[in-house]
Amino acid sequence: MPYRVERNPDLCKKNFGRPGCCWYLCDDRDEKICGRCFSCYNNCPHGVYEIIQGDPYPLNQEKCVGCRICLEMCPNRAIEVNAIPEDARQGWGFPDIVEIVRQSQTASYKLRSTGALRRIPDFDDLVVIPAQVSRPPIDKYREPCGTDVVLGDRFAENPLKLETPIMIGAMSFGALSKEAKMALAIGSSLAGTVTNTGEGGMLPEERELADKLIAQYASGRFGVSADYLKKGDAIEIKIGQGAKSGMGGHLLGEKVTAEVSRIRNIPEGSDALSPARHMDIVGPEDLSMKISQLREITDWKVPIMVKFASGKVASDVKIAAKGGADIIVVDGMQGGTGAGPEVIMEHSGIPSVASIVEADMALKEIGLRDQVSLVAAGGVRSGADLAKAIALGADAVYIATAALISIGCRVCQMCYTGTCRKGIATQDLSLRHRLDYKERGKNVANYIKTMTDEACMLVQQAGNTHITKLEKENLRALTLEASALTGVPMAGVGKI
Repeated sequence: MPYRVERNPDLCKKNFGRPGCCWYLCDDRDEKICGRCFSCYNNCPHGVYEIIQGDPYPLNQEKCVGCRICLEMCPNRAIEVNAIPEDARQGWGFPDIVEIVRQSQTASYKLRSTGALRRIPDFDDLVVIPAQVSRPPIDKYREPCGTDVVLGDRFAENPLKLETPIMIGAMSFGALSKEAKMALAIGSSLAGTVTNTGEGGMLPEERELADKLIAQYASGRFGVSADYLKKGDAIEIKIGQGAKSGMGGHLLGEKVTAEVSRIRNIPEGSDALSPARHMDIVGPEDLSMKISQLREITDWKVPIMVKFASGKVASDVKIAAKGGADIIVVDGMQGGTGAGPEVIMEHSGIPSVASIVEADMALKEIGLRDQVSLVAAGGVRSGADLAKAIALGADAVYIATAALISIGCRVCQMCYTGTCRKGIATQDLSLRHRLDYKERGKNVANYIKTMTDEACMLVQQAGNTHITKLEKENLRALTLEASALTGVPMAGVGKI
């Protein structure tokens, strides 16, 4: 969706009845509104502003993604960022034209962060139906709602015992700053849950601050050693991720500092490009052998997880489950990333709601649903999304982009550049100092606890006393697409 930068009408009343009048176009401009601090120009990650005769002008409106960092940084609040209604010409809207022009001038595909932005069936297309007489609701003020979960108790001596079914997903050091990783570790500990190293190795500070930490085993093997694996409370074999299905990780050399180099065990300033697949996992037998190998290294103490991008979900899940996985993660196409081609994000994979249902059914077909834990990822934003994911068949969920937003991310989609104004997706010390990891860690915990409370309200109004008791029968679909993808009956109809 395109955006337009405009003046704040509450500050400037000199619009002479002309819609769209702005301070920088005004015939009788109030010079007090813009102090020429150039915060908008200096902090815009997309180069929307240009300096013309000593004034910042938003000349490149087509580049605006609506992150509103300029608004937040403006000391006078002189700026507004408003969405522009989509062009009626659906096939050739303004964003399409802008992108074609950019490609014709640069001969390059579009690279950005986050995940799929176009409208696809998601959790908002489902509702939880309330219990009334046939099944009474639970009084939240008199009966507690259980939220504790145990994940990965199939073979592991020490499964993950969590106070909430909300886990923090894999985001690597290098892609994120040390301060961001420490904030997530603190938040996970305060909330009684677990965070994930991502594929960038394990920060000593992250290990110290996180009560529970998943060590990811990705195709690039950055920072991987026997010691690294033994320090994890679970091992996650990353086969793929929703935002970049069929692709490995991308970390440009500009973000590979001396510290990142040491943790990842790669040369300083070199691009860290992980392969699209594990070179030693090319079939079902190889995955089974890898799971066994990791189990031996960790003395059968911790759960072994396998994470897939949502594609051929049923086949992949069955292979992982039969191969001995304790926990399986399915990452839908709404999952995020620090850097990836837009064409992959928008046109590859399947929606999260569909992947959960397919994975749940696959485990039931092979008789392992009660033995293997299922984690859903991709587009989880609220307690309502959590409740619906569990009702569809998940045992827990991953949050990643949402966790970053809780520590200050404005989703400007430029993580890969290393110039994050919030100190999150950067290695620049001058920017990292903007992030108070102790305070932001509390924000993460508050967010997770509130999500959990929201889910509990839906659980109890559905007539259940524990979050794991939610079932597909507690849901109704609001659209035909969502009903067809999930098998959830349409609201008011009672059938697909």
